[in-house]
Amino acid sequence: MVLTVVERDGEGRLTAESAEVLAAARDLAEELGVPVAAVAVGETGDLPEDLAKQGVAQVHLLQHELLADGGPACTGEALAGLVADLRPTAVLAADSDRSTEAMAWAAARVGVPLATACTAIRPGSGDDEWEVTRERSGGILLEDAVLDAPIRFATLRPGAPSPSETAAADEVTVHVVVPELDAAVPRARLVDRQPRAAGMTLATAPVVVAGGRGVGSAEGYAVLEELAGLIGGAVGCSRVATNNGWRPHSDQVGLTGTRISPDLYVACGISGATQHWVGCMNARAILAINTDPEAPMVTRATWAVIGDVHEVLPAVVEELRRRSGR
Repeated sequence: MVLTVVERDGEGRLTAESAEVLAAARDLAEELGVPVAAVAVGETGDLPEDLAKQGVAQVHLLQHELLADGGPACTGEALAGLVADLRPTAVLAADSDRSTEAMAWAAARVGVPLATACTAIRPGSGDDEWEVTRERSGGILLEDAVLDAPIRFATLRPGAPSPSETAAADEVTVHVVVPELDAAVPRARLVDRQPRAAGMTLATAPVVVAGGRGVGSAEGYAVLEELAGLIGGAVGCSRVATNNGWRPHSDQVGLTGTRISPDLYVACGISGATQHWVGCMNARAILAINTDPEAPMVTRATWAVIGDVHEVLPAVVEELRRRSGR
């Protein structure tokens, strides 16, 4: 069995990252000749319906009052108990902050290594060692490593190729599991939750228009927001913009922000430091607008416009409005 840890969004639906991991789990399970099962925390909700579309016919629901706030220590403890009972061939999860920490707790409890930030998993036959390719140094380097354990634990980076089509499951069997958790054990608790803004996010937007130091001020982002609205995109920023208070941290693209993979990334006045490049390097195409022709973002971009964003963007917006008749 390939056991896949799945997460749900604020509306209770399967996240895009979890859907990607399930697709990878299906391919892996087919190669190994074993079934795929999912594991999640909380109530049933719409999860069976979402999993059926992914071709998954079995889900284990971990339910306990100590799991209600999503603390990774308790989630990892509960996952470890389930793994000890099921003895799956592999346990996979998305390389998100929450899942990675929970997987680390679970792997440590089971006594096996955890391969994080994997971009590829190549299983051996039988009990042979598996090979994985992992992102290192924030994604700048790729490492080929050997994963040798009786149960293989791994987290997968988002941005995988489009999954192969799969037939929907006729029925999803739900197994409710109530783990044994000690309330006296010290653990992290969730004390506050900030809801995400409704609608399009940086992670899901097909186009991201981002600004950096060259935008100059919080007011300078008005034209970026106008451009994003015209082309159906979202607005992002570099770290300097959040440090200066021009944009909230939720808008930051980069190693310490959001990693994105849009069809088009428009980088306005962004030099392209390594930390920022890690966040946008999976974009299918990049348009850089900068006064410096030697800026790293310009040299790495698919296309570049050498000019002042305060002159270039208004002209682009005006032309888009002219062509659309608005």
